[in-house]
Amino acid sequence: MLQDKDRIFTNLYGLQPCDLKGAMKRGAWDGTKFILEQGRDWIIDEMKKSGLRGRGGAGFSTGLKWSFMPKQSDGRPHYLVVNADESEPGTCKDREILRHDPHLLVEGCMIASFAMGAHAAYIYVRGEYIAERIALQKAVDEAYEAKLIGKDNIHGYPFDLYVHHGAGAYICGEETAMLESLEGKKGMPRMKPPFPANMGLYGCPTTVNNVESIAVAGTILRRGASWFSSLGRPNNAGTKLFCVSGHVNKPCNVEEEMGVTFRELIDTHCGGVRGGWDNLLAVIPGGVSVPVVPADQIIDAPMDFDTLRGLGSGLGTAAVIVMDKSTDIIRAIARISHFYKHESCGQCTPCREGTGWMWRVMERMAIGRAHKGEIDMLFEVTKQVEGRTICALGDAAAWPIQGLIRHFRPEIEKRIDDYAANPHAEPVLHAAK
Repeated sequence: MLQDKDRIFTNLYGLQPCDLKGAMKRGAWDGTKFILEQGRDWIIDEMKKSGLRGRGGAGFSTGLKWSFMPKQSDGRPHYLVVNADESEPGTCKDREILRHDPHLLVEGCMIASFAMGAHAAYIYVRGEYIAERIALQKAVDEAYEAKLIGKDNIHGYPFDLYVHHGAGAYICGEETAMLESLEGKKGMPRMKPPFPANMGLYGCPTTVNNVESIAVAGTILRRGASWFSSLGRPNNAGTKLFCVSGHVNKPCNVEEEMGVTFRELIDTHCGGVRGGWDNLLAVIPGGVSVPVVPADQIIDAPMDFDTLRGLGSGLGTAAVIVMDKSTDIIRAIARISHFYKHESCGQCTPCREGTGWMWRVMERMAIGRAHKGEIDMLFEVTKQVEGRTICALGDAAAWPIQGLIRHFRPEIEKRIDDYAANPHAEPVLHAAK
């Protein structure tokens, strides 16, 4: 379990002022100039040694990602883009950073941009985040006023930071769709290669990072890579913000050590599962784009990237959605299918056509108005969508359904049998028995 002395987000709940003075009291902007004086290579090397993996879902090494940026400029400017388009259902961690600890993000942008030779950074904020954008803009204005950032700042590295407000499209959370949107175009993912590190925003070298990945950089470099890497588990180092929602007694956002077991996380911070541990049905461990994991597999599993991948799911954004036995699991996955059908940009045929088709089949299966042979057909279609689209939205639409069929096939079959026996009855939740 994480001790208070190792917490990075010490104002996660907004109990202290979020202004510059309050942030400095908590340690933000402390020794930033000294960090920059160590040089680009030192910063990137420390970030690699820390073992920090991207906190936006993919879990790619942050230091390694920074190192992909060209060392020497070919005349084109370099850019950092921070992904604050937090639109994954169940995920609400970056929101708290933007509202209550925005200066950690502003400082992180300065340090990360310096490490990548960027003199400008853009923070792309989700369209529905109004209060968050206002709080973040205030922090940016304070940093300019105090000459912590800007053309002529006390750190001696010219740096500008812009807050850009999105228009509420989930697809803009995908890094290349975000770049398109920033350029004023329709948010549609780009083909890769070329990768953003070579040709990103305005055709220039660009790195796109999640809010949490950037916000922790200052603290990691102040306290040392060895401190951060000593927390968590091998290849899954450091602290992580978990957003726990659903059927727990106290849903919450909490900073915990990577690899904390699911049971510890829920018992310590959420007051246990509603109705006790025997009432747990399943968990979606990383936002709705990852497959569901049944209770018996996750109950004592460490919550980290590698363990959850081994369970056929993923840590994703660590948005832990807990479902007890009152849940209609088929209806829940059907609702997730509707979300992906609604948010598909329509650029790729498998996603444009497949998400709608999968949702319609799921809606019928939720009632039981289907044939058992359609279960295998549905699974086959998810496999045809997965991996065949420009971005990962096709995968995200396919995986929840795959998880449902893998783990809850008997429930689907029973629903079909019940409907065949009595087409006018309400669906019965057999898992609750």
